[in-house]
Amino acid sequence: MAKTGDSCTFCGRGSRDVNMLINGISGAICDECAQQAYEIVKEQMPGKGSSFGLNQKDLPKPEDIKTFLDQYVIGQDDAKRYLSVAVYNHYKRLIQKVTSDDVEIEKSNIIMVGATGTGKTLLARTIAKLLHVPFAIVDATVLTEAGYVGEDIESILTRLLQAADYDVEAAQRGIVFIDEIDKIARKSDNPSITRDVSGEGVQQGLLKLLEGSVVNVPPQGGRKHPDQKMIPVNTKNILFICGGAFDGIEKKIAQRLNTNVVGYGAVRNTAAIDKNNMMQYIAPQDLKSFGLIPEIIGRLPVLTYLNPLDRTALRAILTEPKNSIIKQYVKLFEMDGVKLTFEDAVFEYIVDKAIEYKLGARGLRSIVETIMMDAMFEIPSEHKDGFTVTLDYARAQLEKANMARLQNA
Repeated sequence: MAKTGDSCTFCGRGSRDVNMLINGISGAICDECAQQAYEIVKEQMPGKGSSFGLNQKDLPKPEDIKTFLDQYVIGQDDAKRYLSVAVYNHYKRLIQKVTSDDVEIEKSNIIMVGATGTGKTLLARTIAKLLHVPFAIVDATVLTEAGYVGEDIESILTRLLQAADYDVEAAQRGIVFIDEIDKIARKSDNPSITRDVSGEGVQQGLLKLLEGSVVNVPPQGGRKHPDQKMIPVNTKNILFICGGAFDGIEKKIAQRLNTNVVGYGAVRNTAAIDKNNMMQYIAPQDLKSFGLIPEIIGRLPVLTYLNPLDRTALRAILTEPKNSIIKQYVKLFEMDGVKLTFEDAVFEYIVDKAIEYKLGARGLRSIVETIMMDAMFEIPSEHKDGFTVTLDYARAQLEKANMARLQNA
């Protein structure tokens, strides 16, 4: 009879018949049994499988995703529908099984166009709360072509790896939101003689990422160097969502719409155009004339737009969402034991000023911050139980701030 440690406790083979024998307290296991045990554990454990523990029944349906977004983001129904469908289809791609018909669902990357403060980044941040896959938001403004000052394009995938806790398998099925994509537009319509390292050069570098290829990623970001260990990441199953303000693209859209035909038909067609919201008529050729190269437009097949915020939307943004600006200030004062209230006329006044400044939803925060600054400075020391912001107080605070800026100018 063999001694403990001379043979595998599971299969009974001796140490001469196997490559390796791992000894325990009261037995031993060979390398082949250990490998089989690992495969069994991998199959039985829920979670980090190929579908991340998801099945068709558990997937959030597009309507469910849109309902979730409605709680945080006001309006923008078209953009929400496109995003909801894209995320749902992305989940289905992850759990698809190989079938005999050889039909493989490919990804549809998205590009969202909308003026500043309309909710592009907020949509991305909100949808990240709902997702069961790694999600990263990256900024295109810091990217440059490889070898120049700035961040390499591969740093996009470094962010995704960090979001996935360096689980490469999980990162390869994630979603990346590239913000400010318009800032890497070609600087002029003519191809540059010199290198456009932060514009067209970055677009060319993004092509392989968007299409799907194996990219060597530096694990800590920064520059690549020969001695650094790289992590190969396959971007085939990574969904890319791009967003940008594309400031001035309305002129390109107007030029295209006004140069179609000549005659009576032209007058009839232009009469139906809404000149206050030109963004709704955006087409891929407008992105090309703005400065995106045709190859990158082809890799972003889904094009959607965000409407400019009107008075009704701005008023709703101020108070209705779960994370609305007013609710945030009420919470701040609540932490000091002060009940903060606003007169309804104050909300109308804030919205009027936001429309005047033309900064979208971000303008609302700057106005509220200006109105509340003195109160936030004084009230914590005064030990009050409550504070009401009246229209006269709001008007006085904003006018005082504007006078101070004029005197400093």
